Amino acid sequence: MGGLVGGGAPKPDTSALNAQIAENARLKASQETEQRKLAEEASGKRKALRGGSSGRSLLSDVRLNPEAGIEDKLGSGSTLGM
Repeated sequence: MGGLVGGGAPKPDTSALNAQIAENARLKASQETEQRKLAEEASGKRKALRGGSSGRSLLSDVRLNPEAGIEDKLGSGSTLGM
């Protein structure tokens, strides 16, 4: 009869469980951030390797055949008496 009048047993302490749930949520968020960072780095590396068309900008526009390059000579072009 004590259970009907006395209010029953005390409620269990759930603070440890709540702390563990919060820690798990924090770790999951941290892991997702790390995975996103690694995926962005991998994507950047793939994009850099794929960018073959950017080499054209290094070729000369002065010549009709840009792959041949241009010839610039330094100095006056004269040779010393040999």
